Amino acid sequence: MKFAAQSRAIMSHFDGSIPVSTILAGKYRRYNHVSIIRQLLWPSVVILNIRDSFLVGLGFLQSLIKLVIWRPDVVFTKGGFVCLPVGIAARILRIPLVIHDSDAHPGLTNRVLGKWATLIATGAPLEFYSYPARKSRYVGIPISSDFHEFSDEEMKNAKKQWGISTAYPLIVVTGGGLGAGRINNVVTVMLDELLCLGSVVLVSGTGQYDELRSITPPNSDRFQLHSFISNDMASLLGAADVVVTRAGATTILELAALAKPTILVPNGKLTGGHQLKNAAVYLKKGAVVVVDDNKMLDNPQILVSAVSDVLSNPERAHKMAQAFASFVRPNAARDVADMIISAIK
Repeated sequence: MKFAAQSRAIMSHFDGSIPVSTILAGKYRRYNHVSIIRQLLWPSVVILNIRDSFLVGLGFLQSLIKLVIWRPDVVFTKGGFVCLPVGIAARILRIPLVIHDSDAHPGLTNRVLGKWATLIATGAPLEFYSYPARKSRYVGIPISSDFHEFSDEEMKNAKKQWGISTAYPLIVVTGGGLGAGRINNVVTVMLDELLCLGSVVLVSGTGQYDELRSITPPNSDRFQLHSFISNDMASLLGAADVVVTRAGATTILELAALAKPTILVPNGKLTGGHQLKNAAVYLKKGAVVVVDDNKMLDNPQILVSAVSDVLSNPERAHKMAQAFASFVRPNAARDVADMIISAIK
């Protein structure tokens, strides 16, 4: 339900006339830091995987019915477990399928659907993938034009728009729509020290918001806590002097388009370690700072030091930002649209 509500909120921000239809879906839980044998002996994981396999089956039937009724000329999927039943239904009905893989490490859904896809668009160079070259194309990640490099005056106006003091640097911390518990906890523990460095905006995710609201100061021009932002996230990130976030592929490219000094805290537990691999691509080019999730949890001061290092060295921050911006492919949306149209033909 959270995913459906967020999807509707996001789509309504762009075009409220676009219908949002939902299906049941489930994911196959695998953890990068735990061996396969241990996972098979982990009752809660096994039970949830069995349950979700039924949800995938039900989602496939729902997708089949919807696609038979709609009869689309093409199906486009972006990866993630909800795309699997839709992609399989498209395959059964012989509807052209175009997939886009944002991560530098293909997820299970895209590895399955990639075998049947008509065309495959990738967010990173093709060297990071094992897809057939004849039907694959490196296009980058389509992002909204709202994400662009902000001038000093635009940053100042954005801070005013959000009711944030313009007298201090702004630190924005976000873990995505569902939040990042470890980052949230470290920020709340080290909040006083972070506020010595600048103003702080924490986007906590919906799951932990009530808990954090009870232990953090009221919203003001120096500190704000938000559960989820569906509108104007670009202006909030654009107002930031430094951003702390996970290493999801789309978020990374949005920040690259904004040319923001960025500290990535990849979640090393996720399947295939894809966030670790995403972060490594940008770290190699000196475009970001990467903080180890486990080390940060053991020593929260690591995050404060990383933020301080970025804010206290403007020349280094500028070089990082410019290296980051070099990854942006401004025609990504058009290129993906061209692939979708060509798949129909």
